[in-house]
Amino acid sequence: MSTSVPAGRIVLLTTSHRVAPGLLSWPAWEALRNADHVVCADPDHPQLPYVREAGIEVDAGSEPKAQDLVDAGAEGRTTVVIAAPEGETRLTDSLATLAGSGRTAMPELELLPGSYDLPGARFLDLVQVMDRIRSDCPWSGARTHEGLAKYGIEEMYELVEAIENGDRAELCEELGDVLLQVVFHARIAQEDPDEPFSVDDVAGAIVEKLVHRHPHVFGEEQAATAEDVRAHWLRTKAEEKQRESVTEGIPLGQPALALAAKLASRVRLAGLELPEGVPAGPGVGYELLALAVRAEADGVDPETALRAAARTYRDAIRAAEGAADPE
Repeated sequence: MSTSVPAGRIVLLTTSHRVAPGLLSWPAWEALRNADHVVCADPDHPQLPYVREAGIEVDAGSEPKAQDLVDAGAEGRTTVVIAAPEGETRLTDSLATLAGSGRTAMPELELLPGSYDLPGARFLDLVQVMDRIRSDCPWSGARTHEGLAKYGIEEMYELVEAIENGDRAELCEELGDVLLQVVFHARIAQEDPDEPFSVDDVAGAIVEKLVHRHPHVFGEEQAATAEDVRAHWLRTKAEEKQRESVTEGIPLGQPALALAAKLASRVRLAGLELPEGVPAGPGVGYELLALAVRAEADGVDPETALRAAARTYRDAIRAAEGAADPE
C-alpha cells in the first residue's frame, strides 16, 4: 500500500515598500514560520533583517528556479518566496510555462500580500520623486518660490477649467499638477538656511488647523447644519488670527471680481454697515463692484458667473466664425 505525499505549496509573499519593513500581516508571519524553505533573490531586501530577527532562515542572493520549487512541492514541501517590490516576473512566467505544458504536476501556488498600502501611500512616492528631481535635475534644482509662483496660478486656473468642463480624467490630472506645486514649494523650503520646513510640516500644520476648526467632528461641539459648521469655522478662525480688520487675509492679487465678492462676504458676515453703502463713482469699475456685491448677497459667485457667460460668448464667436467660413 503506497503512502501519498502531502501536496506542497509555493507561496509568493508580496510587500509594499510604502509600509515600514517588518510590519507584516499575521498570515504572512504564519507562512514564513511554517515554511520548509524561505528564499529571496535580493540579498538587500528591506524585509530580510526583520525576518531573520524573528529566527527564520532565508536563502537570499540567488534567484529561485521554477523547477526547483515545483520539485520541492512534489515532495510535500512548502517554499515561501519573498518577492521583490516590482514582483517576480521571470519566476511567475516560468511557473506558468511549466503549468501550461501539461507534463508537470504543479503544487498549489498562492499569492500572499504581506502588507497593503494605506490610503495616501502614493503621496510618499511623490515626495521621493520630487526629492530626486530637486537633486538631479538642473532646471528643477534652480527653481525658487518666486520663480514657481506663476506656475501655481496657471495650474489653479487649469484646475478650474477642468471642473467646469466636467472631464474626470482632466480633473484628476490637474489635481496632480496642483499637488506637485505644493510638494515642489515644500521641497525648496527645506533648503532655506534660516527658516526651513518640510512637506511634513506643511501637512502637520493643515491637519492641526482642520482638527481645531472642526470641533463638531473632533471635539464636543454640535453642528446639525452647514451654517452651524460655517459659524464654528469663522469663530475659531477669528480666535486664531486676532485680526483688527475684516479685510485682513484677503489677497489683493486675486481676480478683481473675486476680490470684490470676498470683501462683500467679509462685510456681510461681520454685520458691518458702511455709512455710505457700497462706494459709487464714475466708470465701469464701480458698476462692476456694485454687481459683484449684489451677486455675493444673492449667493452667486460673480467670478464663476462671468466665466460661464464668457464661455457662452466664446461658443457664440466660434459659431459665427463657422458660419462665416466659405463652403
